[in-house]
Amino acid sequence: MKLIIAEKPSVSKNIADALKIRGRQDGYFEGNGYIVTWAFGHLLQLYDAKDYDDKMSTWRMENFPFIPQVFKYKVKSNPRDREKPDTGAKKQLKIIQSLMRRPDVDGIISACDYDREGQVIGDSIIYNLKTDKTVYRLLLNEWTPAEVMNGLENMKLNTELRPLQDAGVSRQWADWVIGINLTSVATLKYQKGKGKALNIGRVLLPTLKIIYDRDKEIENFVPENYYKLQAIFKTQDDQEYEGTYMEGKEEKFKSKKMLEEVQQTLTDKSGIVSNKQVQQKKEYPPFLFNLSNLQGYITNKYKGWTSDKVLKVAQSLYEKKFITYPRTASLALEESLVGKTAKVLETLTEDLPYKDEVKFVKSKRIFDNSKVESHSAIVPTYLKPKKLSADEEEVYQAIKNRFIMQFMPVAEYEETRIETKIAGADLKGLFISKGKVQLVEGWKKVEKVQSKDTILPLVQISDDVDLIKHEINTHVTKPPKQHTERTLLRVMETCGKNYDGEGTDEESLNAILSGFSIGTPATRAETIKKLKDVGYITTQNKNLLCTELGRKLVETFPIKDLFNLEFTGRLEKSLNDIEKRSFTKEEFLQLIFDFTTKSVEMIKNEKEVTINEVTSQRKQNEVIGKCPVCGHAVIEGQKGFGCSNWKNGCKFVIWKNDKFLATMKKKPTKTMVKALLKNGIAPVKGLTSKKGNKFDAILSYRKNDDNDYYSWKMEFEK
Repeated sequence: MKLIIAEKPSVSKNIADALKIRGRQDGYFEGNGYIVTWAFGHLLQLYDAKDYDDKMSTWRMENFPFIPQVFKYKVKSNPRDREKPDTGAKKQLKIIQSLMRRPDVDGIISACDYDREGQVIGDSIIYNLKTDKTVYRLLLNEWTPAEVMNGLENMKLNTELRPLQDAGVSRQWADWVIGINLTSVATLKYQKGKGKALNIGRVLLPTLKIIYDRDKEIENFVPENYYKLQAIFKTQDDQEYEGTYMEGKEEKFKSKKMLEEVQQTLTDKSGIVSNKQVQQKKEYPPFLFNLSNLQGYITNKYKGWTSDKVLKVAQSLYEKKFITYPRTASLALEESLVGKTAKVLETLTEDLPYKDEVKFVKSKRIFDNSKVESHSAIVPTYLKPKKLSADEEEVYQAIKNRFIMQFMPVAEYEETRIETKIAGADLKGLFISKGKVQLVEGWKKVEKVQSKDTILPLVQISDDVDLIKHEINTHVTKPPKQHTERTLLRVMETCGKNYDGEGTDEESLNAILSGFSIGTPATRAETIKKLKDVGYITTQNKNLLCTELGRKLVETFPIKDLFNLEFTGRLEKSLNDIEKRSFTKEEFLQLIFDFTTKSVEMIKNEKEVTINEVTSQRKQNEVIGKCPVCGHAVIEGQKGFGCSNWKNGCKFVIWKNDKFLATMKKKPTKTMVKALLKNGIAPVKGLTSKKGNKFDAILSYRKNDDNDYYSWKMEFEK
């Protein structure tokens, strides 16, 4: 009997389905020679500083730097009360421990996600619970039944994944040490009043600096005028075309006077076609998606999307077996996937109106081991979804379309360039006209990408043309654009390489594949969200801007290395090198501990400056209604709508993150709670079923007969 530990309940269900296990017990599935259980992501977390030493319960400057001799783990905290362990996590750990100790279990399989974080989740559970049984690793890129069965036949010993574990643990411990120490001393030094701490992090600060730098560039930008000289020519058969004056490669001129002198020589002149080039050019489809490119594409195309939301929706599609592993940096597929990819393509294109144009090819652009790091690019699986939510549909279609594009004909267009000289004028330059005509739509058909044609008249070299109009146009240089999540992700992914480029050149691709980046595909969205949550950045439409607090932090906080893209990129690369066995966990952690110790001492010796002043104002709590238990006022708190008599033991509360409502994608609102307290029922619109359908219902919140807790009841209007 083998025990499989998955990262989430949904994944364990996929594994159980693949193994045709029907028997579900409390906390696990069992049957056909396997037990399948699950975690809820991290069941364990690192100790808080105060767990090591009571004196760390209060922040005092003299207690820092604080670096534990040995890092210890505990059951993760209850999100509602951080002083207590999470009851669900505690219960599940006990179930996993009892299953690991069962005499009939002769091997344990970690089936957590195949990445740094997944390795730590599985290993922290298995090795903290202690076992002398053989531990295996199931390494999958998708959760389809065929892939699960194939993976179980090709497992590795977990000891072979030690470098991945070392990298994961190094990341976890390093972020703990930097976060705990520098957040504490920065808050003590630079903040007045009690409130949220000044958050300092290894990935947080360089990301903030990217946005700050762009804001400063825009602020300091001085617009300049530049000028273009444009002319209209007429052919012998009365067709017109426009040309722009160029000297060498320059068409934008700072000196208007110089262009005016050129313009004077044009009076009563005609032109002659001195050169004509017609080239047929190919347009290849954009590469397959990695996570950053998918996030950039979706946030740019649709309103209301954030990188964090894209990742959550992609994760849901992955757990439902419709796409491959989303947290990838790769833009290509492993060469071993050729046969499988051909079958997926056949399945997904059988109903397409242009299916005859789809042709499977084994191209280096698509299949290339040298461009794959850990996981291949994101592609659909062979399972076709029958029903998706609107959000899932948008992300799935983007991934599916990008995949199909790779196997459509290459788009082709004809580009014409005409050079027109002014006859009888001694000019350094000439007039350039460019035309473009789409010949083959190819892959653009998949997403109905429209190409704009610019058609030039048919002329030959040496043709005479009339110069019928010319004018100098004034233009103004524009400041750089504010960062959006798309452009920010691009800079984070390549650590500033290819800063403004949309494409992927060799330098930026090498940066991505060597891990020289800010954060990982999995953490970048979380970082952007956290910057918003802690108040360092804000959004304006799709643009990201620094807040006053964010600016003050960048300008005041003395540890400049933490704002430096190169420094952060090197740290991320070191973690990547640990995975590749070219750097050790011990070397990395020593580097982090030394950096933290020096940084704390530097902050202590800095002059006193206030970055943030927290003023606490007691706000009057609005009475929502009368408590059904004791009759006191129910008021809105940060985490729920609860009885104001809670100090005397009244337990009535409706939590804002209520799990029952969350299953239908709803949160309790003030209006809903008012109606419940006044009428005993509340009509609620726009609930979402498991299949993604919207429906309305009447909800009530009633005390259970056998205990003091309340449960939801649902009815439908007749």
